[in-house]
Amino acid sequence: MEAWIVALLAAGMLFAAFGYAAVGHGGASAYIAAMALAGVAPAEMRPMALLLNVLVSSLGSWKFYRAGFFQWRLFWPFAVVSIPLAYLGGAVTLPGNAYKVLVGVVLLYAAWQLWRSGARGAEMRDVREPPLGWAMLIGAGMGLLAGLTGVGGGIFLSPLLLMLGWAGTKQTSAVAAPFILVNSLAGLAAVFVAGSAALPGYVAILAPAVLIGGWLGAEYGSRRFANPLVRRVLAVVLALAGAKMIAV
Repeated sequence: MEAWIVALLAAGMLFAAFGYAAVGHGGASAYIAAMALAGVAPAEMRPMALLLNVLVSSLGSWKFYRAGFFQWRLFWPFAVVSIPLAYLGGAVTLPGNAYKVLVGVVLLYAAWQLWRSGARGAEMRDVREPPLGWAMLIGAGMGLLAGLTGVGGGIFLSPLLLMLGWAGTKQTSAVAAPFILVNSLAGLAAVFVAGSAALPGYVAILAPAVLIGGWLGAEYGSRRFANPLVRRVLAVVLALAGAKMIAV
């Protein structure tokens, strides 16, 4: 890949990592969107997105935990089933066209959720604990999808927690970050075990970029509410990339 394209990718991913980490996400959907727009091969997209997701969600997990927002009783019912399903999904290599369509749909959904979140209020008032059975069933589905596509599942978990009143904004971010981390680790491990991982050399440039953006975003998001404008800019990028993935 040409140096100027790698530089643009790094800059875009730094911005995306900041915006996503501010709300407890790893940013995989944005990384995949950027790679799709840059013409990166599908075989390289998933392992790179998972690896970058691990880096950023690690920072987010630590920052939100340090800020006192993490709740174990909210996290474990979703994660306990999602981890093995994410591994299973990571071991499956979808045909190129099927992968593009699936990821395109995921990106369009992520764009829709990000756009909506830019208009929502900062915090929910009534919060209740999720039913154990439903939490585990939802976690299983999200884990499988996370492994198949290379996203961590946070873009699905966060709006669900808020919509159903199972967590407030900060608690949602604090649970989403480690949820993304464990699913991304499981999916990445499966990809490497299956021998389907293809990491290009320029990942060494992208990794520091997302670490910088992720650290700044997690620091900002764990202390104050994220700027809705950032989410809406990301939403437009995701929508364009999702449409491109489905159309090609």
